[in-house]
Amino acid sequence: MKVVKVINNNLIKSFDDKNNEVLAMGCGIGFKKKPGDEIEERLIDKVYTCNDQTTSNQLIKLLEKIPLEHIQATNEIISFAKASLGKKLNPNIYISLVDHINFALERYKKGVILKNALLWEIKKLYNHEFLVGKEALHIISRRLGVNLPEDEAGFIALHLVNALMDDLSMEKTTDMTKMIQKILSIIKYHFNLELDEYSIHYERFITHLKFFAQRIFTGIKIEDQDTQFIEVLRLKYKKEYECTLKIRDYIKQEFDWDLTEDEMIYLTIHINRITTI
Repeated sequence: MKVVKVINNNLIKSFDDKNNEVLAMGCGIGFKKKPGDEIEERLIDKVYTCNDQTTSNQLIKLLEKIPLEHIQATNEIISFAKASLGKKLNPNIYISLVDHINFALERYKKGVILKNALLWEIKKLYNHEFLVGKEALHIISRRLGVNLPEDEAGFIALHLVNALMDDLSMEKTTDMTKMIQKILSIIKYHFNLELDEYSIHYERFITHLKFFAQRIFTGIKIEDQDTQFIEVLRLKYKKEYECTLKIRDYIKQEFDWDLTEDEMIYLTIHINRITTI
């Protein structure tokens, strides 16, 4: 790769072999370089592919002002997350997470500790992402010598959840988490019991709720396939169906979303499975 533009000593704009605009980052990679010079491969720490000019500008603006060691720690965290989760992350995670971690470190140095109001929910609903967040704290501690509180593992987990779901903002991801927790609370109070969070049925239900909530926040409805089956469930699983009606009313009141009969069917069946002891 050749230098197209030197952003600073640690950041260079270039093009890859497919003629995609990229940003190459590394310690001293831009020192005394000028357009047309070859980029030394050994100095490249990370290459960011820019899909459009807006992303490129955002990255440049962000990477210019953030310390290199903060960026390197974030890159290691994202690499670990990709390997651990085994799923594709939205490329914007490089912008959102490095910005969050840099801000968290600045806050910590000033003695400002931000409590995560959703920490309990995140641990329960996004356990894998939370464990990655915990490992992220170890990476930050090892690289930067800063021991951030567990609350930050929760915030990092939410950024990962957001990066796993297309078309959702961080705000919507947070609202989605609150929605899932509220639905679980409705079920617990309706049946007056504690749910077995380690059962396979509970795990499947949580997965269903995640996709259910994602559909609501992205405006995707599933079409009704069997309108007669809801009548069967209404009689066979009366108490479970009554619980589903409460969930339907909550969704309508809070999010102005009308549940389809298929969604009512799925919820009723899942509720029966997780409440049958």
